[in-house]
Amino acid sequence: MNPTPKKTAAGLFFGGLLPVIAFTFIEEYYGIIPGLIAGMIFGVGEIIWELYRHKKVQKITWIGNGMLLALGGISLISSEGIWFKLQPALMEGAFALVLWGSLIVKKPLLVYLAEQQGQTFPAEIKSRMNGITLRVGIFFALHALLATWAALKWSTTNWALLKGVGLTVSFILYLVIEALLLRRAILKQR
Repeated sequence: MNPTPKKTAAGLFFGGLLPVIAFTFIEEYYGIIPGLIAGMIFGVGEIIWELYRHKKVQKITWIGNGMLLALGGISLISSEGIWFKLQPALMEGAFALVLWGSLIVKKPLLVYLAEQQGQTFPAEIKSRMNGITLRVGIFFALHALLATWAALKWSTTNWALLKGVGLTVSFILYLVIEALLLRRAILKQR
């Protein structure tokens, strides 16, 4: 069973959230090493659950939790949680680069993903997808910088709030603004 675009989007935003929650709570009460171990266990658990539930693990789950496990391992060796905390920033930065790279090869990622699901865009919208893809990349690059700063300077709880709620809420607000601007531009053309 292939995941729907809705499940893929949910995986992008909520993937890795349980390990972050586990890490945050355990780290607060028991220390960094138990927190890291808990976060890594939940990362493996997400992979196993997705495999059990869907008989397949999405690439984004492999990438996100693979990075989480690798950075968690580095954090265990160094006894510092910073590497574990940098995972969201690295994911967001990589996503910005993928979005921009798709523009370079003249196949905006957002158009490509929609076409893979059998969707088509009206000509007015498709002509604007390069700009939207560029701006979404800028959004993720800026959020990656904020996530890096949060990992380095914020408390673990505030960092986790940014990872869980902050990214989701800010991206939804951004998409609403982007949709309103697109609608206005299309209405102006008519």
